[in-house]
Amino acid sequence: MTDARIAQKAPYAVDVVAGKTYVWCACGRSATQPFCDGSHKVTELQPVVYKAQRDETLYFCGCKQTGTPPLCNGTHKTL
Repeated sequence: MTDARIAQKAPYAVDVVAGKTYVWCACGRSATQPFCDGSHKVTELQPVVYKAQRDETLYFCGCKQTGTPPLCNGTHKTL
């Protein structure tokens, strides 16, 4: 299994905290979307680590097809 599943066809708005590390699910199988819960272990996909630079709202990709992981780039609009 190497294909990512579409968790949802929209981004996840997340209020991130400066200095905190977030681990984005790249496989689409996590029960704790948009973040990793280890479900990728049955795939060849790996989660993406993101460290917030400042407090802000970011939009983490939900479709898992983004060209700018872990953040949404609008690819879900073409699915």
